[in-house]
Amino acid sequence: MCVIAAVSFLLFAVNQTSSASGRQQQELAEKASVAQTHEGGFRKGLDEISEAVSAPVSGLSSSEWGERGLRLLFVLLVFGFAVGYLARVVRIRA
Repeated sequence: MCVIAAVSFLLFAVNQTSSASGRQQQELAEKASVAQTHEGGFRKGLDEISEAVSAPVSGLSSSEWGERGLRLLFVLLVFGFAVGYLARVVRIRA
């Protein structure tokens, strides 16, 4: 789950930074049309899984970057550290 959330965030960041110049040019030219991103099946699937496992923290941030960052942090904390901790506890008691 951690890898899925990290890849989803990485793809989001790459998409945002690669289209930033185009958005700035559109804002400077005062065009009202905003380019929409076209997500493929793989990317859409990653985002859906990431959103499903990080649903408890959805809506906590007003910016898209903040939202994605909080979701990544939540998944890393819960699935990375908590599941690892539980695995060690079970191994010790077994």
